[in-house]
Amino acid sequence: MFENRTLFIATKHEKEKVIKPIFEEGLKVRCLSSTELDTDQFGTFSGEVDRVLSPLETLNAKVELGYVHSGIDLVIATEGSFGPHPYLPFCAAHDELILLKDFKHQVSYTARILSTETNFNSKQILDRTELTEFCQQVGFPEHGLILRFDKHPFKFLVKGIQHWETLFEAYEKCLEKFGSVFVETDMRAMFNPLRMEQIKQVAQKLVDKIHVKCPACSMPGFDVVSIVPGLPCQICSTPTESILKIINGCTFCDHQEILQFPNGRSYEDPTFCPLCNP
Repeated sequence: MFENRTLFIATKHEKEKVIKPIFEEGLKVRCLSSTELDTDQFGTFSGEVDRVLSPLETLNAKVELGYVHSGIDLVIATEGSFGPHPYLPFCAAHDELILLKDFKHQVSYTARILSTETNFNSKQILDRTELTEFCQQVGFPEHGLILRFDKHPFKFLVKGIQHWETLFEAYEKCLEKFGSVFVETDMRAMFNPLRMEQIKQVAQKLVDKIHVKCPACSMPGFDVVSIVPGLPCQICSTPTESILKIINGCTFCDHQEILQFPNGRSYEDPTFCPLCNP
């Protein structure tokens, strides 16, 4: 279905460096990209352009743009989100989505990674000592920085900083002009090796997913579509938040298969019961 076809990677931030080898090896496609594609129109991490769409909507907009721009009917894109972890308090999270759309067969495939492996961080800086300490925490200069005078304003904004000399020059200029300096990690892929590694992992996850064929129609991408909690407590049978079943499905023919008790047990320990251990 994919072999010997051309895959267009819709990116402005050099993601093809990790996506291309995985898909050329895994799907036997030929990958192309273009530096003229402006994916920043859908939002920037530094805030000049707000992301008004959801991550999945943004991904769809990116692949549509890639299709129009390239004329290639197989397009892939990724979209990253950063912020507080949804389950772990006081922990930053990196949520990376990847979407492959086959315009020829009108079918899409997605994968996702939610990770704590991120240096996402920002801070109002009072002096050079604080700036140096921040740099050590986030892996500068291998990981790029953004410097401005406040969290949101754009009167002074320097992006993609990866040299000490450039950093201190921007710091002194901003401090002299505004009396305040705000520094943050540059989360664009080409300035953030940690993010690039997560993009590599989610790309491999998508290739692995595509290799699983639907038992009903043989289309690629048979995978988990729903995880259902409710495993009953061993003592009182109250439904818990533990997984009761996993539903695998096909995005093409809607065939589904239910895997009951995927963790190999039909009851949950009372420790995790909202009634026995409230």
